[in-house]
Amino acid sequence: MLDPIAIYSTVFSNAWPIFLLIIVILFFKSPFMKGKIGEVIVNSINSATLDETIYIPIKNVTLSLKDGSTTQIDHILVSKYGLFVIETKNMKGWIFGGEDQKEWTQQIFKDKYRFQNPLRQNYRHIKALEEILEVPPTALTSVIAFVGECTFKTTMPENVFRGISYTKYIKSFDQERLNPLQIRQILSKLQRKQLEQSFTTDRTHVQNLKERMEQPVVSSTAAMTCSRCGSTMVLRQNKKNGEEFYGCSNYPKCKHTAPIV
Repeated sequence: MLDPIAIYSTVFSNAWPIFLLIIVILFFKSPFMKGKIGEVIVNSINSATLDETIYIPIKNVTLSLKDGSTTQIDHILVSKYGLFVIETKNMKGWIFGGEDQKEWTQQIFKDKYRFQNPLRQNYRHIKALEEILEVPPTALTSVIAFVGECTFKTTMPENVFRGISYTKYIKSFDQERLNPLQIRQILSKLQRKQLEQSFTTDRTHVQNLKERMEQPVVSSTAAMTCSRCGSTMVLRQNKKNGEEFYGCSNYPKCKHTAPIV
């Protein structure tokens, strides 16, 4: 008679490499690892194409803000031409999106997935750096870099790129916005202000982000400000269907809108 324990032991010893392989595959396909792989790709592109004596790279920066929340920035390039704040998206499939949309769409065959407009994500990063570094908005440039096998199916704003093309955009800036003293002060502040790079920091940031996303939208115009430019939101009416909505008072320079809750 065969020993059941011996049978189970034999099956497990033969199958565990397969289980381990499945776990590794699932881990690398997780959103967290996709994001990290995307950051590694952009780091490699930066190192290969941008002179680090001109564009000083600061990677994976988590900052604590005055309201108690945190914001996490994939890449900052500090240069005499200003600060280039890069938001990385490692995605495949077709990408649909517009500057004024709250969410963009990723389509893989017949499946569609929504994700936050990366321009809005990076706007929060820009405002955080303004607050902490005390630099003017003109010294900060938002850049969105998509990596992976994706294709844009809608016309994208001028600062949204796929692959390596964002580096050409960065190099197109030739007007000096920061002097050597300002650059040294910025680097010093970033070193002092950024939180330690660790799993705990990442986990805390994700929790803060989840709590912020779950907060209800304030419906009072007196309390609402534009998430894009900081101006007051005012009540407007759609001329086609008569529906009311909130629009930025800085229109037409800023076309951000928000629904009435």
